[in-house]
Amino acid sequence: MSSKLEHENRSLKQQLYAFKKEASNNEALLKKFQERELALLASDSLAELLVSLTEGLRLSFNLDQIKLTLYDPESEIQKLLQHSNTPAECFTDVNFVNSLQDISCNLRNEDTPWLGPCMSGKHGKLFDVSESRSVAILPLTLRNELTGCIAMGSNDSKRFTRSHATDFLQRLAAIGSVCLENAINRELIILSGLTDALTGFYNRAYLERRLNEEISRASRYQQPLSCLFLDIDFFKKVNDTHGHASGDYVLKEVARRILSQLRGSDIPVRFGGEEFTLLLPQTCSEEALLLAERIRQAIHSTPVTTDDGLQLTITISIGISQTLAHEHEKLAGLGAALLHDADTALYQAKEAGRNRAVLSTH
Repeated sequence: MSSKLEHENRSLKQQLYAFKKEASNNEALLKKFQERELALLASDSLAELLVSLTEGLRLSFNLDQIKLTLYDPESEIQKLLQHSNTPAECFTDVNFVNSLQDISCNLRNEDTPWLGPCMSGKHGKLFDVSESRSVAILPLTLRNELTGCIAMGSNDSKRFTRSHATDFLQRLAAIGSVCLENAINRELIILSGLTDALTGFYNRAYLERRLNEEISRASRYQQPLSCLFLDIDFFKKVNDTHGHASGDYVLKEVARRILSQLRGSDIPVRFGGEEFTLLLPQTCSEEALLLAERIRQAIHSTPVTTDDGLQLTITISIGISQTLAHEHEKLAGLGAALLHDADTALYQAKEAGRNRAVLSTH
């Protein structure tokens, strides 16, 4: 009898030890989730949040692979990242997709994480399946609509299984979804104060902030930075003859044609009135001159047709300057000099008869 009691006692102790160990593991896991949730909530920008949702989660949970996939059919999120000087290409663990099919096909439903073995046919569009044996797919939703997912991968086939509870993961995904919406809205509000409502170009306040950043980057990487100053010829005559509504239409159409010639890294600014400024990173003066000619041709070659049927032939004058700051050189004043030289070249283009591009001699 004593032997039987001792055996039962040992068995109970082993069960108690197992329960305590499981409770301890759950407590540690809960602490990790809470730390991650706080990090997400504390993110100051969209870029910081994307890092927290990828690299932050990978490090916290010791994952072999992680990918964040976001539904971005109009490239709105990517444009916001570009505007904040952190282009989408910087985030190697983030995929932007035009179709929800790539996401929804990996989930049983749109509000519950999916855990199980990694399958090439099922998960191949989310990440490199050769690096994982089990996966957890966390859906991201906003107002009950699927907007993305977080795919966690592990080389351990038992790390994520269908028998695991998903409560913590589901809560993490919900917080991540809310943080994404808030970060996007915050970036939109910031952007609205730095853009021109009529043309969609950046405004002068943004130029003043961004110019020093581009000068510093050009100096750090020993790359040229060029500037174009553009002015619509005889624009006052358009307003005086056809009215300000037609003038606004011309401004929007000129801006559209300028934008059609630019790269994603170029920075278009409405400097004021009918004047525009373009900052062109990693662009020498010869390349800037070629771009200026393309813009001039795009504007001059086809008349602008207004809403009321007016056909207006518009020309533009352009001044071009370049700076190539040497490393460790004092950068103060270089931005102002770059703008001044382009403005001077623009004045020369006007004096020479307009509808032309002139390269600064400085």
